[in-house]
Amino acid sequence: MAIAPPSLHKSLYAKYPCVSHNFRFRHSLRFSCRPFRFTATASSAVSLETDLSIQKNQTEETDLFSCPVCYEPLIRKGPPGLNLAAIYRSGFKCKQCDKSYSSKDTYLDLTVTAGLRDYTEVKPAGTELFRSPFVSFVYERGWRQNFNRRGFPGPDEEFRMAQEYFKPVEGGILVDVSCGSGLFSRKFAKSRTYSGVIALDFSENMLRQCNDFIEQDASILASNMALVRADVSRLPFSSGSIDAVHAGAALHCWPSPLNAVAEISRILRSGGVFVGSTFLRYTSSTPRIIRPFRERVLQNYSYLTEEEIEALCTSCGLANYTRKIQQSFIMFSAQKP
Repeated sequence: MAIAPPSLHKSLYAKYPCVSHNFRFRHSLRFSCRPFRFTATASSAVSLETDLSIQKNQTEETDLFSCPVCYEPLIRKGPPGLNLAAIYRSGFKCKQCDKSYSSKDTYLDLTVTAGLRDYTEVKPAGTELFRSPFVSFVYERGWRQNFNRRGFPGPDEEFRMAQEYFKPVEGGILVDVSCGSGLFSRKFAKSRTYSGVIALDFSENMLRQCNDFIEQDASILASNMALVRADVSRLPFSSGSIDAVHAGAALHCWPSPLNAVAEISRILRSGGVFVGSTFLRYTSSTPRIIRPFRERVLQNYSYLTEEEIEALCTSCGLANYTRKIQQSFIMFSAQKP
């Protein structure tokens, strides 16, 4: 598998200042609180002033993440880097709307409702189901395996197919929206194909489960990977800032696929790639007598037809649509012009 050369990493660092040159990651969230020592001499005073100036520049900067309310880039205070430890120790604030965001448990909460105590919002049943601790636990322990009955080729083959579509954006930032327990997020991070991987989901318990899996794999701990809670219809990134977006077996769970794909198109840079997979409501080979029955049975989810998915992508400004179909499984790709 192709790996981005060092020169490409340097150019990406200039484009994304939050991504560190050093890809090594220390999982420990503890940091030093050693007392400050300083000798009162002219030379050390000059050195101290310079060091403090550098430190200030390093600990307060415009970040890759943006406010989900106004989409303005967030100001970050804390250690730089797109990894669990750095983000856990950082605070984020929007200068425009003055809203603050921080890590909760093991993920960064960038939902509009982050920090609210007097307001809750219930999502559709299909979305709320995956916020359950039980479903989050069993998703990779039996739930996902049942997809094979509908034509899904299995995680390893699906990952290989997605990587083929993502070849034009290797070395960039990848966002795995509706990542669930991080099944594919971890594969993307482990491949070292991208300068950073953001595992994003609305379910708090899915993100906690993803973190549990990460802690069991030292090779992923050493990667640039972040866990973010966000709404797919309100993605916390500036327009044109992301290279690749993946949505595995997710489209049918979104309350509004149209709003979600429009958001994905907004955050993709020119040349960026969107790859998604989902269940089809029916295919061209499905007997017409069965189609109405399938529509009634699947009405709790947004199962679409092949034609609807293509129209969805093109209507949101994406081009070069292509797809692969096997029974009810479809993987598709589209690119931002």
